Amino acid sequence: MDVITTTLDKLLFRWAREKSLWPATFGLACCAIEMMAAGASRFDTFERFGMLFRASPRQADLMIVAGTVTDKMAPNVKRLYDQMPEPKYVIAMGECAICGGPFYDSYSVLDGVDKIIPVDVYIPGCPPRPETLIYGIMKLRERIKNGDIERYKSNGR
Repeated sequence: MDVITTTLDKLLFRWAREKSLWPATFGLACCAIEMMAAGASRFDTFERFGMLFRASPRQADLMIVAGTVTDKMAPNVKRLYDQMPEPKYVIAMGECAICGGPFYDSYSVLDGVDKIIPVDVYIPGCPPRPETLIYGIMKLRERIKNGDIERYKSNGR
């Protein structure tokens, strides 16, 4: 009987997490413009998925890194990630966030945000279209629902 309850608890927690992602308000470069477009009235992505942008990382569980991460900005990105409560998820949006983009050989640009924080979904493009961000969010929700992302510390859940 306990196994069924535990499995049901896991299923319900995953369902709740999938349905209530709250991204941190965080944009670094031109990809942030496309992220804002995805939330505008034409696409209405974030409201449709029940996502509310939060100004504080302590209230957010999703970080969308949209743009170039410089070496000076990297400690701040890591600090914001560390301030987010568990479970937390990261989307790397755009070539700059994934691998440095056109600035990959610059002395001051990080070769991808996954060098400092774990990334759950990569969204390629320079910049990616709003439809691509929507698809990436749907993939993240699918991974949460399937239990593919289980790196947080829990007490048996």
